[in-house]
Amino acid sequence: MYDELKKVIDKSNNIVFFGGAGVSTESGIPDFRSVDGLYNQKYKFPPETILSHTFFMNRTEDFYDFYRDKMICLSAKPNKAHIALAKLEQQDKLKAVITQNIDGLHQLAGSKNVFELHGSVHRNYCMNCHKFYDVTAITESKGVPKCSCGGIIKPDVVLYEEGLDDETVRNAIRYISNAEVLIVGGTSLNVYPAASFLDYFRGKTIILLNKSRTSFDSRADIVIHDPIGQVLSAVVD
Repeated sequence: MYDELKKVIDKSNNIVFFGGAGVSTESGIPDFRSVDGLYNQKYKFPPETILSHTFFMNRTEDFYDFYRDKMICLSAKPNKAHIALAKLEQQDKLKAVITQNIDGLHQLAGSKNVFELHGSVHRNYCMNCHKFYDVTAITESKGVPKCSCGGIIKPDVVLYEEGLDDETVRNAIRYISNAEVLIVGGTSLNVYPAASFLDYFRGKTIILLNKSRTSFDSRADIVIHDPIGQVLSAVVD
């Protein structure tokens, strides 16, 4: 399968990558749904409740206690998967990275054309005056971070009950629709509407790289259930 995957990558100059939490677990960032994921850990409130718009608005300080502790991981470094994808972009083979992750590791590895469906921990803004703040506004504050105008600073991440950014969605769909090869990696494909974007693919080859099986396996041309960093580093020169 590795040889087959390498042939597909070597031949194509129009690849798009669609990735999820499994891309970053090899950098030490926990996912949500695995045995050790956040959903299987015990908190005062379920993580999916804490990471909702309602909870953020009603219990903002509790939200930030969890968010600082579990959602921001600035010590994480890009892994072999991030680095291999950045190389493919530099070779003008990979046209876009579409990610459900909020950690910014694709950009840190060198990828330029990255569409973050669920936002980024590195972007934050005042809910009152819309002033921009980087991640240090969150990490270097206590309690609820406040803007110089007195407004609450909110992470530019998509919480439960919130919609995806329209422009990001349009770009993601455009790149997937126009791709010759779609590599899907590190995602269970259980998060909607993001997972539904794969329905827009009209190209030649779908490659699925995920440690566990997904409902999408039967639709893929190449399926490899190995760690994504191991796979991509083995097939990208």
